[in-house]
Amino acid sequence: MLARVTTFTIDGLDPRRVTVEIDVRAGLPNFAIVGLADRAVREARERVRAAILNSGFEFPLKRVTVNLAPASMRKAGPGFDLAIACAILAVGGHVPPDALERYAVFGELGLGGEMRSCRGALAVAEGAARAGLAGLVLPRQRALEAALVDGLEVLGAGSLAQVAEILRGGERPPPPDRDESVLALPVRHLDLADVRGHTDVVEALTIAAAGAHNLLLSGPPGVGKTMLARRLPSILPPLSRAEAVEVTRIHSVAGQHRGDGLMAERPFRAPHHLISASGLVGGGAVPVPGEASLAHHGVLFLDELSEFPRPALEALRQPLEDGRVAIVRGQRTAIFPTRFLLVAATNPCPCGHAPSRRCRCREGDLARHARRLSGPLLDRIDLLVHVQRPDAERLAQEPTASSHTERARVTAARERQLQRLDGTGATCNGHMDAQLLRRHVRVAEDVERPLVDAYRRGELSARGRDRTLRLARTIADLAASEDVQREHVVAALGYRHDVSAGVGVAA
Repeated sequence: MLARVTTFTIDGLDPRRVTVEIDVRAGLPNFAIVGLADRAVREARERVRAAILNSGFEFPLKRVTVNLAPASMRKAGPGFDLAIACAILAVGGHVPPDALERYAVFGELGLGGEMRSCRGALAVAEGAARAGLAGLVLPRQRALEAALVDGLEVLGAGSLAQVAEILRGGERPPPPDRDESVLALPVRHLDLADVRGHTDVVEALTIAAAGAHNLLLSGPPGVGKTMLARRLPSILPPLSRAEAVEVTRIHSVAGQHRGDGLMAERPFRAPHHLISASGLVGGGAVPVPGEASLAHHGVLFLDELSEFPRPALEALRQPLEDGRVAIVRGQRTAIFPTRFLLVAATNPCPCGHAPSRRCRCREGDLARHARRLSGPLLDRIDLLVHVQRPDAERLAQEPTASSHTERARVTAARERQLQRLDGTGATCNGHMDAQLLRRHVRVAEDVERPLVDAYRRGELSARGRDRTLRLARTIADLAASEDVQREHVVAALGYRHDVSAGVGVAA
């Protein structure tokens, strides 16, 4: 007897349809799974057999062959358990085969027949909707996540027995709440009102948030670089629904989401400096998203930048430039989005006190420290800010800005950019390519003169020139200026050069 069930596997971030075929015939009892399955899928034999028996059903004492089609595509993870079990139940007459034609099933089974949460439920639900299926049966822990997809009946079950009851037309679980029309701004405990004595650095944070510009903070230890960076998400605007769905999908595939609906908060990722290149940008035998993709539409914070392995930092160059990373394994390519805002912090020298008199580093120490940060990487950072030690009087002053006031400025600036870039695919000045920059940022010759002079002196590369112009456009947006003025260009150039006193650049 033959039965077929539809399920999905995750390829990178994309769902791929898989047909689970079961053939049961007379012969010595055997249970084989074929179709380029990994170890987790092959081990489903023991989980499925125990789950079926412990749920009160009979397991066929015959030759059982499971084929996962197409056989040329690799299958990974325990999410095939439920599909294999349902196909066996269909062969035994416990589940009507026609019901399995209308639904996709996805989930891991425990030995007692209970359903267990599986990563990637949102991606699987999107695949089921695109395949034209009526619904998706999956663990109830992931039902709210899958319900984010419109036009799909989501049935969350707690056990294999309940799945069989649902497919037989019995009592159905209540539908999960799909009301995600409004994304409330999350409550944050970190506020810029806690910052004292760094008015200029707060302004740099606001510019970075307004235009999605990468930011490097350099300064001696203890001046507040990390404190400032961790407060940047508090001034970013809330996620749009499309952005929130994309963020939720990435975190679900990576196993970083609990399944409790839509993620409304922009991600903030701060990996340790011992992270590998694959951990930072993604990779593995079965490619999974790295920290750069988990920070998509949010902030990637690299504290102690000069301590990160050189290969890991160099691997960030393509994601910073293209907004995505391509991971190639054999003949397969997985594409992960990486449209994040990079914020990095570093000490200006090994002891951390250059260029003050307290610095005791030798020339060789300074040169080695400078070589850890390559010129091509720093050229992709728009704002280079030296955080100085504030004096006692400035520390005693009341803060002049809060996250509430700066968020309002950022939101207004982003609305201007959205109107200007409507229909282009870009949403922020920092996301404009060279063609969009020429089309939407036109400046007079006398306004552009400081930028041209800096380029001729060799202080800027062609990429750095474009990035400085995009930065000037954001400064103008914060000032509610329709045109980029000379003072905006000069200010942008100042942010590109401000770190020269504290960080060396190695080409």
